[in-house]
Amino acid sequence: MPQQMTVQDLAEWLGDKTRPAPVLLDVREASEVQRCQIPQSRHMAMQTVPVRMSELDPDTPIVCICHHGGRSMQVANFLQQHGFNHVINLAGGIHAWATQIDSTMATY
Repeated sequence: MPQQMTVQDLAEWLGDKTRPAPVLLDVREASEVQRCQIPQSRHMAMQTVPVRMSELDPDTPIVCICHHGGRSMQVANFLQQHGFNHVINLAGGIHAWATQIDSTMATY
């Protein structure tokens, strides 16, 4: 089971310039990403991950993001089963980010 991280922990990590930034893997659909997204996130819709995972570095920390954390947990599990050792699920997803970290972000 992949680790989970709160949005507060992610905000702290992204704000710490002494730590290498993780890949923010947004696995939502394109229409969802058009509504809102965390800056610097990389969009890879959930259903495309199996054919596109070669684009990801298995040794780089990856934080999986979706709307509330369900789809991203499935992707995190999948990546972990395929040799990705530094995969973290964002608990609460983009909705938690919008309501707790960035109040200017649209919610849906």
